[in-house]
Amino acid sequence: MRSAGSSGSSRRPFELKLRSRVMALEGRARVMGVLNITPDSFSDGGRYLDPAEAERRALRLESEGADLLDVGGESTRPGARPVSAREELRRVLPVLKRLKGRIGVPLSIDTTKYDVASAAFDHGVEILNDITALGSDRRIARLVARMGAAVVLMHMRGRPKTMQLDTRYTDVVREVRDHLRGAAHRALEAGIGTGRIVLDPGFGFGKDASQNLELLSRLEEFATLGHPLLVGVSRKSFIGHLLGEPVDRRLHGSIGAAVVAAIKGARIVRVHDVLAHRQALALVEAAGERRP
Repeated sequence: MRSAGSSGSSRRPFELKLRSRVMALEGRARVMGVLNITPDSFSDGGRYLDPAEAERRALRLESEGADLLDVGGESTRPGARPVSAREELRRVLPVLKRLKGRIGVPLSIDTTKYDVASAAFDHGVEILNDITALGSDRRIARLVARMGAAVVLMHMRGRPKTMQLDTRYTDVVREVRDHLRGAAHRALEAGIGTGRIVLDPGFGFGKDASQNLELLSRLEEFATLGHPLLVGVSRKSFIGHLLGEPVDRRLHGSIGAAVVAAIKGARIVRVHDVLAHRQALALVEAAGERRP
């Protein structure tokens, strides 16, 4: 039987090789739950700064069906100011220490800093989620290779503080795809195995609302890159722009965007509302299995 959205190479089977296990990326799109340990994230900033509260949130996301958890200690919303590695470590390490041995799903660290990534790996993290696609520090790629970790390489122009100042593209899909192809090539050259690379088009990172919709509508074109695709559209501003809704009223639009992404080939969706997305994606997969 064919999975939902099967269209040749866009639904080819993938395996993601992690430090302690191999995750099959077939059938239902996998759900990556978001755990922001920040005071200023666009959606849930300040809610989980207390390590005990962050731990409870992580365990709840796992119980709701998260396949992976992405932990971040620095906001990457448009206009966000960077924080030091010391501050980022102060936020995330107490949480990682609490989760080690208590959480059953793989953990990802959302960082661009070598010291933060290194410390996170020491506490059992298995994936680096890097919005600069290994472009912030040359040492990080070698660290990922040495640790046998997986990496998410994302497209972004500039940095979060400035990324929305220039959103001009001739063809946003082609340019983002070419950028990710180059990033994957650099990761391979650094010794990161092909089964450890995930690509992310970077919805909301240096793109306007119409460009984000263009990326979503043509997502199947990224299948030519030969690596699994992660999509993060949860509560993003382009959904609010389209629907005229504030951040706290974008759940239904987020689910719709995630469903479209899954049908068009995304293997992992990064979300704030795990249970709702898990249920919606289960229905997408069930319907796909019944296609002739």
